[in-house]
Order: sequence, then C-alpha cells, then structure tokens
Amino acid sequence: MSLGEHLVELRKRLFISAIGIVVAMIGGFVISDFAITAMATPITEIAVDRGQALLNFDNVTGAFDLRMKVAFTIGIVVSSPIWLYQIWAFLVPGLTRKEIGYALGFLLSAVPLFLAGCAAGWFVMPHIVELMVGFTPADASNFFNAGIYFDFVLKLVLAVGIAFVVPVFLVLLNFVGVLSAATIIKSWRVAILVIALFCAIATPAADVVSMFILAIPMILLYFAAYGVAFLHDRRAARRQLAFEAELAL
Repeated sequence: MSLGEHLVELRKRLFISAIGIVVAMIGGFVISDFAITAMATPITEIAVDRGQALLNFDNVTGAFDLRMKVAFTIGIVVSSPIWLYQIWAFLVPGLTRKEIGYALGFLLSAVPLFLAGCAAGWFVMPHIVELMVGFTPADASNFFNAGIYFDFVLKLVLAVGIAFVVPVFLVLLNFVGVLSAATIIKSWRVAILVIALFCAIATPAADVVSMFILAIPMILLYFAAYGVAFLHDRRAARRQLAFEAELAL
C-alpha cells in the first residue's frame, strides 16, 4: 500500500471503531444508573462502617456529565472486540500469511486480557478506596467530590485493562520481527518511567499507594513479555543456525 492508501485504511478502521463504541455507549447510557450505584458501593460501605460519607455533585451538569463518562467507558469495554479487531485488520495488509497468524493470536489473547484487566481494576478499586479513606481521622467525615471519585474509578478500570494488553503488543511486534527481545530489555528503564507516568495520569490524586498498585503488575507484565520474546528469539536463532548448517552441507 502507498502512504495515501494506508491513511484511507486507517480512517476506515477508526470510523468502524467509533461506530462500535457509539453503539455500545448507547447501551451503556441505559445501564449507567446501575453502574454508578455499583461504583458507589465502597462509599456506601464506608458510610455504614465509619459514619457519614457522601458523594457531592458540585455543579448543575455534574450528574449528566457523569452518566456520559460512565456510558463512554462501558462503550469502550463492551466494544473492545470491535476496535481491537480493527487494529489487527489494519496490520493485516502488511503481513505475510505466517505473520497474519501471529496477529490473529494477538486478537484472541488481547480481547480476554483487556476484559480481564478491566475486571482486575474493578476488583481492586474498593480496596484502594478503603485504604485511602482509612487515613481519615476518627472524628472527621468524608465528603467526596463525585466527579473526582468516579473519574478515579473509571480511569483505574481502563488503565488496568490497557496495562494487560500492552505486553501483548510487544510480543506481537517481536513475533513479526519488528522488535527483538534484546531491544525490549534494553529499554527497561524507559519502560518503567513511562509506566510511572501512566499510573500518575490514571490516578488523579496521584497517591503513592494507588500508583504502586497499578505500576507493579504493569512492570511484571512488561518483563513477562520480554520472557516470551526471549524464548521466541532463541527458537528463531536455533532454526536459523540449523538452516545455515544445511546450506553448508
């Protein structure tokens, strides 16, 4: 493909992804009330255990804005098979038959990993909230800004979901010969810095505990991707040596 054809293909894939997200977002808006209630459960439990704890909307449009954010996040999660497939489909024209198999393996692993990451973020969220609120003095009440609280929850879920997928991208690039295992491990300092910055953005309060809870699994997954890439490169090197030995005979 020429550069112009690649841009047309990219526009097509982005358009299909956007349609999938919008359709899923409509369904997300319908169930947003249930989702908001579920996300507010840790606050409800804190109110029972510690006394007064309330979510506060500090502007007229706050509740509507929140519903739109929740609907958009649900749209991203539910439509993940569509936009992840579009990423794969965009890469397909430039790949050989064997490399297309690698891309298909990426798709089949990326979708469940993204959903598993979102589920993991949802699972740890109440524990993070409980831990942070635990520092509140005994004679104080908790009044949470609803916008900040729900932003934290939504970004946490998406951040962990993305964190689970990024190592799959690294392995895919390694399998198609774009990125070697040596390059992955050589950039480990930069990767850790990027992960730290990413976690700081994903946690609006930028508290150290939340950042570490997000950063540690991301770092482990990064090194796990290196391990898979290292095994693949070593296997490929052995095949190359065997091939050269046959040619020498």
